[in-house]
Order: sequence, then structure tokens, then C-alpha cells
Amino acid sequence: MPYTREEKDWLEREWAFRAWGRAGLLSTDDYRQVLAWEAAGVPMELVVSALNAFFDRRDQREKPRTFVALKHLDRDVAKAVKLRESLLRAGPELDLGKGWTQVKAPLRDDPAAKAAFETWQRFRAAAPSPESAGYLAHHDQEREARAALLALAEAALGPAAEPLRSELRHRLEASDMKEGGLVWKRAWSHHWARLVAAAWGLPLEGA
Repeated sequence: MPYTREEKDWLEREWAFRAWGRAGLLSTDDYRQVLAWEAAGVPMELVVSALNAFFDRRDQREKPRTFVALKHLDRDVAKAVKLRESLLRAGPELDLGKGWTQVKAPLRDDPAAKAAFETWQRFRAAAPSPESAGYLAHHDQEREARAALLALAEAALGPAAEPLRSELRHRLEASDMKEGGLVWKRAWSHHWARLVAAAWGLPLEGA
């Protein structure tokens, strides 16, 4: 399925956000890489997930490479695609509670949060192929289950959530994103989920 204009704008802003910390444009070579992922049918959310995995790893190095290009994400993109495929193959045999033990208390001890996590995992494991007639409906249900889990995690943060919101708003503004626009909303949803998940140790990788 071809990427929408909104998805391409999202990737461009995310790239600028992580690579430069400000507004920026994709190079010709970068755009060719986007077209290659598009031709291979890689969902944009997996590309952005891989982008963040790459820069999270890069940020931990003492001397990260100075030149970065989208082609450097290819290994992370391939890993994200493999993870998604393995979840599909696991089907109903997937251990729905796997990963929950790493979640920090008190969220880990909340039965409602654990149930929400297992519900989301169940939808992930049972996802049909993108060519299936019911794919879009199932995808929506999976996203709703994920949102329900994150809502519980966000509520559990209490007052600690506000400094995270303030920091994220500042960073998005510095990347020249227009608050309230489609790209802003997409980026905010993505990065806010990562911040909430990181605060509790929720395993959202590859999702």
C-alpha cells in the first residue's frame, strides 16, 4: 500500500526531530530509501519505530557517527518486520503475559493494566495478513486495545506526566511542527506512547 502524504511528512519530521533536533528535509538518497520501503510494503509505523531504535542506540555511544542517512536504518527496519512476522506466526500459542514481569510497580500490580496488556497482545498475535478483508478492522481493534493500555499507564503516572508533556511539546516545536496539525498529532501520539512506556518499562517495541 503506497504511503500517504501525511505518512511521508511524518517520517520527514521524525527524521529531522531525531537526526538534527530541528526542521529539515530528506535528501534525494533518503527519499529513494523511502520508496524502497514503500515498494516492499513496510508499514510506516515500523519505519518510524526502527528510526527511533536506531537513534536510541546511537545516543548511547560516546562517539556516534556524524553522517547519518535513512539507509542506515535498514537493519532496524528489517528487525522490526521480522518481529511483526514472528508475532503473526506465534498465533494463539503466544504467551500473552510475556514481558509483563519487567513492568515497574505499581502498574505491574494493577490487574486491570495486566488484563489490558494481555488483550493487546492477543490482538497482535491474531492479526490477519494485510491482504485479508478484515485487516483494517482488526488493525483498528489492536490500536484501540493499545490505547486503552497506555491510558491506564498514563493515568498511573499522576503529576509526573506533566513534565514529560512539557518536554515533548518543546522538542516538537523545535522541530518546526505545527501544533494541532496532522503531523504534530501523529508525532505526539508516537513519542508520548514511547515516553509513557519507558516510564513504566512497558514492552512496546515493534508495535
